[in-house]
Amino acid sequence: MSVGLALSGTASAEAARPSANATVAAPPAVLAKNRIYRSGTASPLSCSVPEIRAGSAASIKTFHRALARCANRFWATRFKAAGLRYTPPKLHITTGSSSVCGKITSNGAQYCSAQRTVAIRIMKRDLREPFRMNIAHSVAHEWGHHVQQLTGMLDEHNRQYWRARGTARSIVSHRLEMQAECFAGVFYRATLDSIDPGIGWADWIGAVGESRESKAHGKPRNLAYWQDRGYDSGSARACNTWTAPTSRVG
Repeated sequence: MSVGLALSGTASAEAARPSANATVAAPPAVLAKNRIYRSGTASPLSCSVPEIRAGSAASIKTFHRALARCANRFWATRFKAAGLRYTPPKLHITTGSSSVCGKITSNGAQYCSAQRTVAIRIMKRDLREPFRMNIAHSVAHEWGHHVQQLTGMLDEHNRQYWRARGTARSIVSHRLEMQAECFAGVFYRATLDSIDPGIGWADWIGAVGESRESKAHGKPRNLAYWQDRGYDSGSARACNTWTAPTSRVG
Protein backbone atom coordinates (compact mmCIF):
# COMPACT_ATOMS: atom_id res chain seq x y z
CA MET A 1 0.00 0.00 0.00
CA SER A 2 1.32 3.45 -0.84
CA VAL A 3 0.53 6.57 1.12
CA GLY A 4 1.05 9.95 -0.50
CA LEU A 5 0.07 13.08 1.36
CA ALA A 6 -1.59 15.90 -0.54
CA LEU A 7 1.04 18.47 0.39
CA SER A 8 0.16 22.07 -0.30
CA GLY A 9 2.18 24.45 -2.41
CA THR A 10 0.92 27.47 -0.45
CA ALA A 11 4.31 28.19 1.12
CA SER A 12 6.70 25.68 -0.38
CA ALA A 13 10.12 26.99 0.59
CA GLU A 14 13.32 25.09 1.16
CA ALA A 15 15.54 25.88 4.12
CA ALA A 16 18.03 24.22 6.45
CA ARG A 17 16.63 21.69 8.90
CA PRO A 18 15.62 23.41 12.16
CA SER A 19 17.06 22.59 15.54
CA ALA A 20 14.82 20.49 17.77
CA ASN A 21 15.62 22.85 20.65
CA ALA A 22 14.77 26.09 18.88
CA THR A 23 12.19 28.39 20.45
CA VAL A 24 9.59 30.65 18.90
CA ALA A 25 8.42 34.11 19.93
CA ALA A 26 4.84 34.49 21.12
CA PRO A 27 2.64 34.49 17.99
CA PRO A 28 -0.10 37.08 17.38
CA ALA A 29 -3.65 36.38 18.53
CA VAL A 30 -4.86 35.53 15.02
CA LEU A 31 -2.65 32.44 15.21
CA ALA A 32 -2.62 31.59 18.92
CA LYS A 33 -6.18 32.57 19.90
CA ASN A 34 -8.12 32.28 16.67
CA ARG A 35 -11.90 32.02 17.00
CA ILE A 36 -11.97 28.77 15.02
CA TYR A 37 -10.39 27.09 18.07
CA ARG A 38 -13.67 27.83 19.89
CA SER A 39 -15.85 26.02 17.34
CA GLY A 40 -16.51 23.04 19.62
CA THR A 41 -16.46 19.31 18.98
CA ALA A 42 -18.03 18.14 15.75
CA SER A 43 -20.81 15.56 15.60
CA PRO A 44 -20.62 12.68 13.10
CA LEU A 45 -21.50 13.78 9.59
CA SER A 46 -22.98 11.47 6.98
CA CYS A 47 -21.86 12.25 3.44
CA SER A 48 -22.59 10.50 0.18
CA VAL A 49 -19.21 9.44 -1.17
CA PRO A 50 -19.15 7.28 -4.32
CA GLU A 51 -16.98 4.36 -5.31
CA ILE A 52 -13.84 4.82 -7.41
CA ARG A 53 -13.14 2.66 -10.46
CA ALA A 54 -9.53 1.81 -11.24
CA GLY A 55 -8.40 3.60 -14.39
CA SER A 56 -11.35 6.01 -14.37
CA ALA A 57 -10.44 9.68 -14.01
CA ALA A 58 -14.14 10.54 -14.17
CA SER A 59 -14.91 8.47 -11.07
CA ILE A 60 -12.02 10.08 -9.18
CA LYS A 61 -13.33 13.54 -10.10
CA THR A 62 -16.77 12.54 -8.85
CA PHE A 63 -15.20 11.31 -5.61
CA HIS A 64 -13.28 14.58 -5.14
CA ARG A 65 -16.39 16.66 -5.74
CA ALA A 66 -18.38 14.60 -3.25
CA LEU A 67 -15.64 15.02 -0.63
CA ALA A 68 -15.55 18.74 -1.36
CA ARG A 69 -19.30 19.03 -0.70
CA CYS A 70 -18.78 17.10 2.53
CA ALA A 71 -15.89 19.34 3.60
CA ASN A 72 -17.96 22.43 2.88
CA ARG A 73 -20.84 21.14 5.00
CA PHE A 74 -18.49 20.24 7.82
CA TRP A 75 -16.57 23.50 7.95
CA ALA A 76 -19.65 25.67 7.45
CA THR A 77 -21.05 24.15 10.65
CA ARG A 78 -17.81 24.67 12.55
CA PHE A 79 -17.50 28.27 11.39
CA LYS A 80 -21.08 28.99 12.43
CA ALA A 81 -20.38 27.53 15.87
CA ALA A 82 -17.41 29.89 16.19
CA GLY A 83 -19.39 32.90 15.00
CA LEU A 84 -17.46 33.08 11.74
CA ARG A 85 -18.61 33.27 8.12
CA TYR A 86 -17.70 30.38 5.83
CA THR A 87 -17.45 30.60 2.06
CA PRO A 88 -16.50 27.53 -0.01
CA PRO A 89 -13.33 27.52 -2.10
CA LYS A 90 -13.40 26.90 -5.81
CA LEU A 91 -12.34 23.42 -6.89
CA HIS A 92 -10.19 22.77 -9.95
CA ILE A 93 -9.54 19.12 -10.88
CA THR A 94 -7.35 18.15 -13.80
CA THR A 95 -5.36 15.26 -15.22
CA GLY A 96 -2.74 17.72 -16.48
CA SER A 97 -0.18 19.82 -14.62
CA SER A 98 -1.61 23.30 -15.20
CA SER A 99 -4.09 25.00 -12.90
CA VAL A 100 -5.55 28.44 -12.25
CA CYS A 101 -2.55 29.22 -10.03
CA GLY A 102 0.21 27.77 -12.17
CA LYS A 103 1.81 24.36 -12.36
CA ILE A 104 0.57 21.73 -9.93
CA THR A 105 3.44 20.01 -8.20
CA SER A 106 4.13 16.30 -8.36
CA ASN A 107 2.38 15.93 -4.99
CA GLY A 108 -0.90 16.37 -6.83
CA ALA A 109 -2.72 19.09 -4.84
CA GLN A 110 -2.28 22.64 -3.68
CA TYR A 111 -4.22 25.57 -2.29
CA CYS A 112 -4.15 28.77 -4.32
CA SER A 113 -4.78 31.48 -1.76
CA ALA A 114 -5.14 34.43 -4.15
CA GLN A 115 -7.84 32.59 -6.11
CA ARG A 116 -9.23 30.77 -3.05
CA THR A 117 -9.07 27.61 -5.11
CA VAL A 118 -8.16 24.02 -4.29
CA ALA A 119 -6.33 22.62 -7.32
CA ILE A 120 -6.07 18.84 -7.55
CA ARG A 121 -4.17 16.87 -10.16
CA ILE A 122 -5.25 13.28 -10.71
CA MET A 123 -2.00 11.36 -10.68
CA LYS A 124 -1.20 8.18 -12.60
CA ARG A 125 -0.73 6.36 -9.31
CA ASP A 126 -4.31 7.22 -8.36
CA LEU A 127 -5.58 5.74 -11.60
CA ARG A 128 -3.50 2.58 -11.16
CA GLU A 129 -4.21 2.14 -7.46
CA PRO A 130 -7.19 4.26 -6.37
CA PHE A 131 -6.63 4.08 -2.61
CA ARG A 132 -9.56 6.03 -1.17
CA MET A 133 -7.79 7.54 1.81
CA ASN A 134 -4.94 8.92 -0.28
CA ILE A 135 -7.40 10.50 -2.67
CA ALA A 136 -9.59 11.84 0.14
CA HIS A 137 -6.57 13.49 1.73
CA SER A 138 -6.14 15.71 -1.32
CA VAL A 139 -9.38 17.35 -0.24
CA ALA A 140 -9.05 17.18 3.55
CA HIS A 141 -5.58 18.73 3.75
CA GLU A 142 -6.19 21.51 1.23
CA TRP A 143 -9.51 22.42 2.87
CA GLY A 144 -7.43 22.88 6.01
CA HIS A 145 -5.51 25.60 4.16
CA HIS A 146 -8.78 27.20 3.11
CA VAL A 147 -9.80 27.32 6.78
CA GLN A 148 -6.51 29.09 7.48
CA GLN A 149 -7.24 31.56 4.68
CA LEU A 150 -10.74 32.42 5.91
CA THR A 151 -9.64 32.84 9.52
CA GLY A 152 -6.73 35.15 8.72
CA MET A 153 -4.05 32.64 9.69
CA LEU A 154 -2.71 32.12 6.18
CA ASP A 155 -2.15 35.85 5.63
CA GLU A 156 -0.34 36.13 8.97
CA HIS A 157 1.73 33.07 8.08
CA ASN A 158 2.74 34.73 4.84
CA ARG A 159 3.85 37.90 6.68
CA GLN A 160 5.90 35.88 9.13
CA TYR A 161 7.32 33.65 6.41
CA TRP A 162 8.68 36.47 4.29
CA ARG A 163 10.14 38.27 7.31
CA ALA A 164 11.91 35.13 8.51
CA ARG A 165 15.21 33.69 7.33
CA GLY A 166 16.82 30.25 7.33
CA THR A 167 15.58 27.82 9.96
CA ALA A 168 12.96 30.30 11.24
CA ARG A 169 11.33 30.38 7.80
CA SER A 170 11.30 26.59 7.66
CA ILE A 171 9.58 26.39 11.05
CA VAL A 172 6.87 28.87 9.98
CA SER A 173 6.14 26.70 6.94
CA HIS A 174 5.99 23.57 9.08
CA ARG A 175 3.54 25.11 11.54
CA LEU A 176 1.18 25.95 8.68
CA GLU A 177 1.33 22.45 7.21
CA MET A 178 1.03 20.65 10.55
CA GLN A 179 -2.09 22.68 11.30
CA ALA A 180 -3.64 21.74 7.96
CA GLU A 181 -2.98 18.10 8.87
CA CYS A 182 -4.66 18.61 12.23
CA PHE A 183 -7.69 20.23 10.61
CA ALA A 184 -7.86 17.23 8.26
CA GLY A 185 -7.90 14.95 11.30
CA VAL A 186 -10.79 16.92 12.82
CA PHE A 187 -12.70 16.50 9.55
CA TYR A 188 -11.98 12.76 9.47
CA ARG A 189 -13.26 12.28 13.00
CA ALA A 190 -16.74 13.31 11.82
CA THR A 191 -16.71 11.79 8.32
CA LEU A 192 -14.46 8.72 8.20
CA ASP A 193 -17.34 6.24 8.12
CA SER A 194 -18.72 7.99 5.03
CA ILE A 195 -15.32 8.00 3.34
CA ASP A 196 -14.99 4.24 3.87
CA PRO A 197 -11.21 4.62 3.67
CA GLY A 198 -10.20 1.00 3.17
CA ILE A 199 -7.71 1.20 6.04
CA GLY A 200 -7.93 1.36 9.83
CA TRP A 201 -7.09 4.68 11.46
CA ALA A 202 -4.07 3.36 13.37
CA ASP A 203 -2.65 1.80 10.19
CA TRP A 204 -3.23 5.02 8.26
CA ILE A 205 -1.46 7.15 10.87
CA GLY A 206 1.37 4.63 10.97
CA ALA A 207 1.75 4.89 7.20
CA VAL A 208 1.67 8.70 7.31
CA GLY A 209 4.46 8.64 9.87
CA GLU A 210 6.61 6.56 7.52
CA SER A 211 5.97 8.57 4.36
CA ARG A 212 8.63 10.56 2.51
CA GLU A 213 9.89 13.67 4.28
CA SER A 214 9.32 17.11 2.76
CA LYS A 215 11.53 20.06 3.67
CA ALA A 216 8.58 22.43 3.38
CA HIS A 217 6.21 20.31 5.46
CA GLY A 218 8.39 18.76 8.13
CA LYS A 219 8.99 15.32 9.54
CA PRO A 220 6.37 12.65 8.73
CA ARG A 221 6.15 11.59 12.38
CA ASN A 222 5.05 15.13 13.28
CA LEU A 223 2.55 15.27 10.43
CA ALA A 224 1.12 12.01 11.74
CA TYR A 225 1.07 13.38 15.30
CA TRP A 226 -0.97 16.44 14.35
CA GLN A 227 -3.38 14.57 12.12
CA ASP A 228 -3.98 12.04 14.89
CA ARG A 229 -4.32 14.82 17.47
CA GLY A 230 -7.09 16.44 15.40
CA TYR A 231 -8.82 13.10 14.95
CA ASP A 232 -8.65 12.20 18.65
CA SER A 233 -9.98 15.59 19.72
CA GLY A 234 -12.57 16.13 17.00
CA SER A 235 -12.10 19.84 17.59
CA ALA A 236 -10.02 22.63 16.06
CA ARG A 237 -8.94 23.58 19.58
CA ALA A 238 -6.36 20.79 19.32
CA CYS A 239 -4.77 22.39 16.25
CA ASN A 240 -2.87 25.38 17.62
CA THR A 241 0.49 24.49 16.13
CA TRP A 242 1.72 28.08 16.51
CA THR A 243 2.54 27.71 20.20
CA ALA A 244 3.72 24.10 20.04
CA PRO A 245 7.36 23.20 20.80
CA THR A 246 9.61 23.32 17.77
CA SER A 247 10.34 19.62 18.19
CA ARG A 248 6.65 18.96 17.35
CA VAL A 249 6.74 20.89 14.10
CA GLY A 250 10.27 20.20 12.85
